[in-house]
Amino acid sequence: MKKDQLFTRRRALLVGAAAVGAVGTAGVFLWGEDGEPVRAAPAAGAPAQSLPLKPSAYRLQPLTGYGPPRTAPGRTPVRHEPLLKMTGRGRTMVLTFDDGPDPRYTPGILDTLAHYDVRAMFFVCGEMASYHQDLLARMADEGHVVGNHTWSHPLLTGLTRRQIRSEMSRTSDVIEEGYGERPRWFRAPYGAWNRAAFQLGAELGMEPLAWTVDTLDWTAPGAGSIVERVEKGAAPGVVVLSHDAGGDRTQSVRALRRYLPQLLDSGYHITVPHRRYT
Repeated sequence: MKKDQLFTRRRALLVGAAAVGAVGTAGVFLWGEDGEPVRAAPAAGAPAQSLPLKPSAYRLQPLTGYGPPRTAPGRTPVRHEPLLKMTGRGRTMVLTFDDGPDPRYTPGILDTLAHYDVRAMFFVCGEMASYHQDLLARMADEGHVVGNHTWSHPLLTGLTRRQIRSEMSRTSDVIEEGYGERPRWFRAPYGAWNRAAFQLGAELGMEPLAWTVDTLDWTAPGAGSIVERVEKGAAPGVVVLSHDAGGDRTQSVRALRRYLPQLLDSGYHITVPHRRYT
């Protein structure tokens, strides 16, 4: 990739952040005011909200809280558990997609997000990302957040500290090359965290993010079941887990096309988190 192209994308992200700066001050973060992680609500979440009679105004303003920070990063804290939900003003939710990018399914998800002009988080595997850096570039251009999901999706609790560092650092390198900046978030495969993962993630400047609602789309339950889980789990602060790779994700792509407009019409603001530095 040419340096001038990378610079252009970085500059585009900075310009985009400035444009939404006023909205970003709403304080959408993944921790409370005391800096402690917020514990998850039950996976089932709150009952889905009924649809309003008129389209939601959020469809006209679906974006807030993304882009690089305005202040220099400080030292990333070492957590003892992952962040599980989001706090802040309004009925905000975060959509996350794991294991990609996959050219068979990721473009369809990106197309749907672009259609509704919302942003999401993609926790990518380094090995997949190394083959599909064009998709990382598209994520950067469209304002999505890319996180680290290790290189080969191993069970971290069965690896040595050196192996975990390699899985994380190699992936961060690939993300920086294709996306334009190093990731600020990481997610352990299978949700299996240990002390070394938290420590090494912090050393690499990343916060650990898990999820509140698991769509279980990897079990291929049918698009309708995926939609139902998202609707039943919808609540302010919820982080939804889905997948755009790791198997046949046709159902995941179809389900997003159904539940995303319903969430927006119900008044939910689909966003991506800021990092708050201390």
